[in-house]
Amino acid sequence: MNVTINRERLVQLVQELIRIDSVNPYLDADGAGEAGIAAFIADKLKSIGLEVAVIPINETACNVIGILRGSGNGKSLMLNGHMDTVSAKRMSIPPFEPTVTDGKIFGRGSQDMKGSLGAMLAAVEAVAQAKVPLAGDVILAFVADEEYKSIGTEALVQDYSADAAICCEPSDLQIGVVHRGFAWVKCEVFGKAAHGSRPQEGIDAIVHAGRVLRELESLSEKLAQEPPHPILGTASVHASLIQGGTELSTYPDYCRIDWERRTVPNETQEQVALEIESLLAKLRAEDAAFRASAELTFWREPFEVALAEPIFLALQAACEKRLGAAPGICGFSGWTDAALLQGAGIPTVLFGPVGAGLHSAVEYVEVDSLVDMSYILAQTICEFCQE
Repeated sequence: MNVTINRERLVQLVQELIRIDSVNPYLDADGAGEAGIAAFIADKLKSIGLEVAVIPINETACNVIGILRGSGNGKSLMLNGHMDTVSAKRMSIPPFEPTVTDGKIFGRGSQDMKGSLGAMLAAVEAVAQAKVPLAGDVILAFVADEEYKSIGTEALVQDYSADAAICCEPSDLQIGVVHRGFAWVKCEVFGKAAHGSRPQEGIDAIVHAGRVLRELESLSEKLAQEPPHPILGTASVHASLIQGGTELSTYPDYCRIDWERRTVPNETQEQVALEIESLLAKLRAEDAAFRASAELTFWREPFEVALAEPIFLALQAACEKRLGAAPGICGFSGWTDAALLQGAGIPTVLFGPVGAGLHSAVEYVEVDSLVDMSYILAQTICEFCQE
């Protein structure tokens, strides 16, 4: 493979991407969404010579797909990266005015994940310019909304597939092979309104909700005692939101609790739903006056890929060639679009640059790692999609 990554141009490209506000409007109403960055990326893909499609999803979200065609009859590889970022309002540095200091690019999305977007573009551009003969297609998928509900990758897998994928989330140049899933649960607890001076007439929904919280604490302790996943550890649960009551002198007739259940591989949606119902059934059995209902409102599968998959082996070999040592194998505590890709039948690994501060007040990505990442992606493309 005779490809070249221009470090200075890569830094400039990542800075250009950071300058474009692509804050997810579902997380921050003032966020610009993906339209602006999608147009920029589409123009860049066209300049490289790829087939390009901009696919609207809703009024603010769209996906951008670029395809470098192979000669045919080879394995196809998808590189996936999300264009949206979380809010920039609480940053202590200028979010959209990227600076380079001590080999680090600072700004919102630098690590999560505009550095990766730049590396994806640089890698494919280098392969295209070197006229590397490929049999399989390379599909660049720049997707919307990963930071909220991943409607971008949900739409992507309806129309595009590949023999394997790399989800380019930041991984410190390790290969991510597993991450947690999650469930969101809404629980409504019902009481009986009455004047605060008449306890015999009222049923306190907030106090009864406290019983639910007690059971969540017990569930948390139980999960912590389960046999741990070798990389992720144990599953977890936490109460996220609570609201109830109308005024100080009234027994509240309603209280709502929302909680999040983080899952590990082999835990199913059916198991979690049964867990919810068992929790409420126990409380009903203890007190006939206890009334509550709960529903699982959103579900995302955990993710795990086998180390024998050809894409893992190809990426591992490319890392060893560039870095001079075998890469680390890691898991992600959070959720990524890798689960949707794998769920659509596309064997997927996670791989991205070194940095810090994702979602926080100071965010950066290390330039050296972006250069390494670009070379490694290019090498993996040449290996996996070779004639």
